[in-house]
Amino acid sequence: MERISAVCQNDRTRIIESIAATRLVSESDVLESLGLVYGIPFQETLDMEKVTTHWTKNISRQFLKKFGVVPLVKDRNHAVIAVNDPSDLSPVDDVAACIQLVSYTLVLAPRNIILSAVNTLYDRSGDSAKQLVEDMKGNEYTIIDDIEQTADLLDDTSDAPVIRLVNHMISQAVKAGASDIHIEPFQDTLQIRYRIDGILYRMLTPPKRLQASLISRIKVMANMNIAEKRVPQDGRAQVRIGNQEIDIRISTVPTGFGERLVMRLLNKSGYFLKLSEFGLSEPNLDRLHKIIRQNNGIVLVTGPTGSGKTTTLYAGLSEINSPDKNIITIEDPVEYNLTGIGQIQVNAKTGVTFATGLRSIVRQDPDIILVGEIRDIETAAIAIQSALTGHLVFSTLHTNDSAGAVTRLVDLGVEPYLISSSVNTIIAQRLVRILCRNCRQEYHLTQADIKTLGDSNEQMIGKTIFKPKGCSQCFDTGYSGRQAIFEIMELDDELRSLVLKTSDANEIKAAAIEKGMVTLRQDGMIKVFKGITSIREVFRVTQE
Repeated sequence: MERISAVCQNDRTRIIESIAATRLVSESDVLESLGLVYGIPFQETLDMEKVTTHWTKNISRQFLKKFGVVPLVKDRNHAVIAVNDPSDLSPVDDVAACIQLVSYTLVLAPRNIILSAVNTLYDRSGDSAKQLVEDMKGNEYTIIDDIEQTADLLDDTSDAPVIRLVNHMISQAVKAGASDIHIEPFQDTLQIRYRIDGILYRMLTPPKRLQASLISRIKVMANMNIAEKRVPQDGRAQVRIGNQEIDIRISTVPTGFGERLVMRLLNKSGYFLKLSEFGLSEPNLDRLHKIIRQNNGIVLVTGPTGSGKTTTLYAGLSEINSPDKNIITIEDPVEYNLTGIGQIQVNAKTGVTFATGLRSIVRQDPDIILVGEIRDIETAAIAIQSALTGHLVFSTLHTNDSAGAVTRLVDLGVEPYLISSSVNTIIAQRLVRILCRNCRQEYHLTQADIKTLGDSNEQMIGKTIFKPKGCSQCFDTGYSGRQAIFEIMELDDELRSLVLKTSDANEIKAAAIEKGMVTLRQDGMIKVFKGITSIREVFRVTQE
């Protein structure tokens, strides 16, 4: 009790936070007690159903967050106003006057619940990004070079419109599940697009004159040279949005109409998928479990950029990670932190490349090695040597299918006999968008569809599948989320012998199919018949 009294004497302006900070009493207990004193009911949660947001244009988000107040307006004649500090109700009067409320009821609520409600209501209003751009029109402003990034973007109370716009762009992209934000300058326009589920969507077109300030602000965040606009630059920034840690990789390139900037968003606190959650068929899941538990050899995952190769490898490593194994990775960049695994970041400035890093890893007594990507003959040679000397090596290649990986390695300069003796498995993968369960439409296969599929099975005519429609829940795209499709080619004795004779991908693929390999398109079609995705989506990502 003495400690609490001392805290109250020292800081009377933030009594509730100060008492809660002692951890002797919870914030809820303090508010419940104060509610009895002031005659204001305490609520642990707030009812957000059917709450209007028309008033968000009249009050700033920062004002409500600063004073810990949020109006829950369901009827213009009456509202509930949640407050965190019942000792200072003057901000409540200001809010009621701005909204022109006839009457209102007060409730007490925890500060984090109020802040969350404020963010939800302003995001729900839908036009906050456009409003920010509108606020900038007619105002001249400059970027301050020494702006410090706040701990939480959602709590940034900066008045600079460009800073608020950048913060809003990033927080909205994270909420939409975007992997990238593109800022693209053209002759008379500036376009901002988000990549969601692998597809780019135009989100905003700010005035062209905001271009320099917008790019400069992001460069300041990433500690890049804002004066240099003639050469490409790379940087990174880390921000926190609520309880999510977001790592942002930023890249700029000069174009004829100004700098083009791309931000790649990596959610450090994102949930790790297990292999069993990838949507794998039972046979493929069993094969993958067996493949990642081999004692030596190379396992290659192939596919274009953004096809989920790293996620698959991380899921595999997480599954076999145990105290009795020494697992070391070398990546560019290290995308997620894996507990119990040594991860090395490629850094060209300090001379740490895939090849030099891999050479050092071998001397660290590893059991399992992950090489982010095999880009050159030197990296390929060391990876093969490691596999031949008793290590299990995981890596990625950029090829169209599993058989193409053999052609690619030969093209890099690897001898066919080394490929046949070291490579155990080659996995090709793609990501297909999942049909929105809320609006997908039934569709019956026609004769023309069967012909397009290259299938002569007449019994498939009339079979029920689904196609996208579009609704408010999926942003009118018809899809929500993604799943992986796989093509797993295990090199047995016959395929190894064929690799020694030829590096022709078509011949190798034909032989693998004859031995029962399920191709990417076939695995995709299994998902089509299960109602998970559409024919158009499978054709889009496989493009055979």
